[in-house]
Amino acid sequence: MDTMHYPGRFSALLKAGVARPALAAALALFGALGAAGAQAAPAVETLSFATVGKGSSLQWPLYIGIAKGFFTDNGVKLDLVSAPSSAAVQQWIASGSTMIGISGLVDPLRAIDKGAKVSLIRIESQAAPYSVMAKPGVKGLADLRGKVVSLGGAGDITRVYFERMVAGKGIKRGDYDPIYAGATAARFAALQSGVVDAAILQPPFSFLATANKFVNIGYTADYVKDFPFTGYVVNTEWGRKNKPLLNGFLNGVARSIDWFNTDAHRAEAIDIMAAQSGLDRGDVEQTYDLFRKIRIYDRQGAVNSASIGALVKTLKDTGDIAGTADAARFIDPELSSLAAQIK
Repeated sequence: MDTMHYPGRFSALLKAGVARPALAAALALFGALGAAGAQAAPAVETLSFATVGKGSSLQWPLYIGIAKGFFTDNGVKLDLVSAPSSAAVQQWIASGSTMIGISGLVDPLRAIDKGAKVSLIRIESQAAPYSVMAKPGVKGLADLRGKVVSLGGAGDITRVYFERMVAGKGIKRGDYDPIYAGATAARFAALQSGVVDAAILQPPFSFLATANKFVNIGYTADYVKDFPFTGYVVNTEWGRKNKPLLNGFLNGVARSIDWFNTDAHRAEAIDIMAAQSGLDRGDVEQTYDLFRKIRIYDRQGAVNSASIGALVKTLKDTGDIAGTADAARFIDPELSSLAAQIK
């Protein structure tokens, strides 16, 4: 006697007299359709992604995309790896130890100028949210002459911003004593410990500094309005061979930015960043509101001569790049065009 059990509607079909061969064919068809549906789901590939430090508010879209599944929906699983500085990110990517990462724009431009095989694929943050925070005895930028200041690096974009800010006060290189730390958390720690007189900090650490009685003596946004701040960089050879994966990543970023810029998601976005940074929720709330106010993220973030031209000229003027100031030579159209195609 056949003891096979057919659940639900298939049992009913048997009772109705449907022949077992016909039922077996129907079961096979449903099984094939189920397998086809499973195959239609996008395969997810892990992508090692270099960041500067951990818990930076600038990486908010990455944290959102990971938490909300926007990257995995597009076939990408991000594995965030912390580098000590923006310059180190370029070295990792150029050597192939990591294929993609985020950094201040100065470092990839300088690397490309020197022949490194790295390419910008997207602008991340359109404006720099930095503040120069100082000890209470420092009343303004002019007071930084002869003082110790913590910056991101000797050639870091934070130094470009800082020197643009103090130039109007007659302060130039050699008039202050720089100490370098790649991550804003480390610069805040140096300020808090009293090792430095001032530090250039991004939120939420700038708000934390204010809460600890340090003085905000200048916003970068008030002095620098003509070039973007950070971008995503890839190993050029790898990027050209993996454009579908890059498209998945870029789509995930765009979805994350759309989500971030939706008022109804404010509380959850703050929860995500507070968990990543370990900072007070009130400081993260202020950071979110500031970022929305200055429209820090653009959903496409296209890399073109218009977006990076002023920064390239600044680097040429300061002697940070040796070649011409033609912005086009820093752009790989095959890769930079990917972000422009995001809908």
